[in-house]
Amino acid sequence: MINIVLFGPPGAGKGTQAEFLKVKFNLFHISTGDVFRFNIKNNTSLGLMAKSFIDKGDLVPDQVTIDMLNEVVRKNLDSNGFIFDGFPRTNNQALALDKLMEENNSTISAMIALEVDDKALIARLLERGKTSGRVDDSNEEIIQNRISEYYKKTAILKDFYMKKNRYFGVDGQGSIEHITNRLSSVIESL
Repeated sequence: MINIVLFGPPGAGKGTQAEFLKVKFNLFHISTGDVFRFNIKNNTSLGLMAKSFIDKGDLVPDQVTIDMLNEVVRKNLDSNGFIFDGFPRTNNQALALDKLMEENNSTISAMIALEVDDKALIARLLERGKTSGRVDDSNEEIIQNRISEYYKKTAILKDFYMKKNRYFGVDGQGSIEHITNRLSSVIESL
């Protein structure tokens, strides 16, 4: 089983690349945001619990998120593995994800981070903002803050996976096809 944590700053192309990689390697793409939206929309017990925190402006506790992810993993153990997109974001979440995978007789194979120049990220997000309808993609100051937050919070995770020899930085600039080829080379080397 190949289990990838796909990381990169906002606008790095994680969603686009995850779509190609899931098809090429028969991996199940787990977007934490999608999992939250599904559970909330379908009024699952975990969704209602998450919504109670979100409605108060609080962060959803790690255990609720892990429980949601565990349900998705268990329902899709027939895939060749998973692409985790948007999780983990902290060392505690990374440890919880390791435990979740261990409970399902697997492990995280690698964290692959798409590395993109900040100017390119800002340009990509502003372009996406023209059609996405997302306010956070239309304001350069907000975009710069999101990128800054990413670097502050993921530096710790980079170290976490580097210590396990599971961190791979990949150039996230160039054509979509070239980026997919670079990511594929890393996955094929695992």
